[in-house]
Amino acid sequence: MHNKLSKRLLDIVNALPLKNGMRVLEIGCGPGAMAREISGLIGEGHILAIDRLAKAIQQAIANSEAEIEAGRLSFKHVAIEYFELEPKEKPYDIAIAVRVGALDGRHPEIEKHSFLRIAKALTGKGKLFIDGGNPLKEISLNEYRKYTSDQI
Repeated sequence: MHNKLSKRLLDIVNALPLKNGMRVLEIGCGPGAMAREISGLIGEGHILAIDRLAKAIQQAIANSEAEIEAGRLSFKHVAIEYFELEPKEKPYDIAIAVRVGALDGRHPEIEKHSFLRIAKALTGKGKLFIDGGNPLKEISLNEYRKYTSDQI
């Protein structure tokens, strides 16, 4: 399984606090290599991987048939600043974003909107991790958790 993942991405996956049964949201999944790796590490859990590019999602789906069929992995074509949980969709325990432009500080309004969407998609104790630490850093969502859905 590891042979399709770069050392950098493997280090990121290994740094995540993954547990059996966990629900994970991957933001900016590209062709889905990291999502597939994570899906193998969370047992009965589930990972939803999203990307703003339709082509990336098409590639990810084409390469992930076994994981999708097993119910451990799903993909959605959506930009994080527009992401919402589906009705009755359970919130996620952690979110991971690697090289996501909406969260890199260059677009403050999009970034704020994205953090609000992420906070709403996670459980009350859910955590957001992004690349740029050693190899990850956790981003506090406390200031975004106080907003109600009509304020997003």
